[in-house]
Amino acid sequence: MARITFKGWLRSGSPWIWLNAAAVSVSLIAVIGLLSIIAVSGLRYFWPSQVVAFTYEDNAQPVRVIGEIYDTEVVPASQLIQAGFKLADETADVTRYLIRMGNRDSNPPDFGWVIEPMMSDRQYPDHLAVIERLEWGNAYGVIEQVKQNGQVLAAGQDVMGALQPLLERAQTLHADIKDIESGEISSINYGLERLRLKEKGWVLKQALTPEKQQKLAQQRATLQQEYAQLESRLVALRQDIQRDALVLKISNGQAVEVPLAKVVRIYHPNQMSWLQKIGLYFERMWEFLSADPREANTEGGIFPAIFGTVMMVILMSILVTPLGVIAAVYLREYAKQGLLTRMIRIAVNNLAGVPSIVYGVFGLGFFVYFMGGSIDRIFFPEALPSPTVGTPGLLWASLTLAILTVPVVIVATEEGLSRVPLALREGSLALGATKAETLWRVILPMTSPAMMTGLILAVARAAGEVAPLMLVGVVKLAPTLPLDGDFPFLHLDRKFMHLGFHIFDVGFQSPNVEAARPLVFATAFLLVLVIVVLNLASIVIRNNLREKYRSVGS
Repeated sequence: MARITFKGWLRSGSPWIWLNAAAVSVSLIAVIGLLSIIAVSGLRYFWPSQVVAFTYEDNAQPVRVIGEIYDTEVVPASQLIQAGFKLADETADVTRYLIRMGNRDSNPPDFGWVIEPMMSDRQYPDHLAVIERLEWGNAYGVIEQVKQNGQVLAAGQDVMGALQPLLERAQTLHADIKDIESGEISSINYGLERLRLKEKGWVLKQALTPEKQQKLAQQRATLQQEYAQLESRLVALRQDIQRDALVLKISNGQAVEVPLAKVVRIYHPNQMSWLQKIGLYFERMWEFLSADPREANTEGGIFPAIFGTVMMVILMSILVTPLGVIAAVYLREYAKQGLLTRMIRIAVNNLAGVPSIVYGVFGLGFFVYFMGGSIDRIFFPEALPSPTVGTPGLLWASLTLAILTVPVVIVATEEGLSRVPLALREGSLALGATKAETLWRVILPMTSPAMMTGLILAVARAAGEVAPLMLVGVVKLAPTLPLDGDFPFLHLDRKFMHLGFHIFDVGFQSPNVEAARPLVFATAFLLVLVIVVLNLASIVIRNNLREKYRSVGS
């Protein structure tokens, strides 16, 4: 049996195989570990935690505290002693809890750290309620009464039986108000603005005849009449929704009146079963995915950010694919291979390394101010000085990211074109096809898997970019979606929300950092999932194209 020496083992290449396998394994473990940390930190936010009640010694004064245990950590006793705490045991480590106490409208602050040695009489009473509100965050306490028009409707044990139907009624009224405000009234305002711009445009062109003016007046009167009807209905709904309220006894013993118009949901976590908690968990998760944000983006949902991210990536893909493919076809099939072509390829490769914020500055200057301003002066003079398309929006953000990712598509498409066998080109030409027909019917179909590879890489990069978008269209809170029922339905000039910018805003600009921290993890995990879904869709298309044209290449 031949003896294998160390040098022979090195020359065989086995060490490099094992080294590559180890590198891939470490990378996979790191990625899976990172995603697991993000997922656990974010998804636990939706779980209904138990509500604890205890007495806390604050400056020798007992204070009653009610809230959720948000976080737990162990700190050295010396650290607390330096902060001014007096501990019996100065050597042992001390557990401290981050308590979400809520009720910040009447009993601030919302969050606070407490140390275990100063906690006493800790209890988890079943009657403690969690009230999620549209404003001022959560409220914790005991529901004592239900009021209707200022009169006590129920108290004591009958509270929840009377409260639930009133809460459902308030939520229905709130949904009706939102539909009128963001739907019908918004459409009427949009129609009135279009009539105003149409009239101003005819004035500028000196084409406003009495007939046109009369027609505009009739249309405006119709819209204003509809607006008045909706406004009166809205006033009635707002008065009706203020009818009901509940009285909540909070931790300091104060009785606080909470209007049901401001309540999202009410539950008693300490008396809920596991099945009920799982149901509430998925209900809150669905709210996170489908609802609008509230409370400076620290509560509610992120549907506008999801919609904006997906819409921007789709538009970017539609724009970048033709640009990248045409450029690659010209460089590979038509351009003379010389010094100039090599310099262009070097420039394309260098563009892939340019910082993304530079593309944002370019997009703001060229697309928004130059192109958008020129379009406004030519096609929308009646709207000036207010810009129509000469302002950051969805179109310019998509174009900016298309320019940012076009080098990736060019390189991937060129590599695909270079792998098409020369025999196929010559065979097509020999059968009488022109060069354009050969390119369209033979070469491009066989290159389509490479195009999809470039698109996958472009989507992966564009979906996570934030810096350029801050200059060309992304905002903290968009009043309306870019897609609605008003003509032309897809409004490319509107600003939009983005998951990446939402993470930045909530994580670094939020006034309530502790409340926003779990949302940062949840949104980051969702952004990863969105990118994975977009990439998987592109990979499925690429694999289908590869199987379709494999027989042609063989």
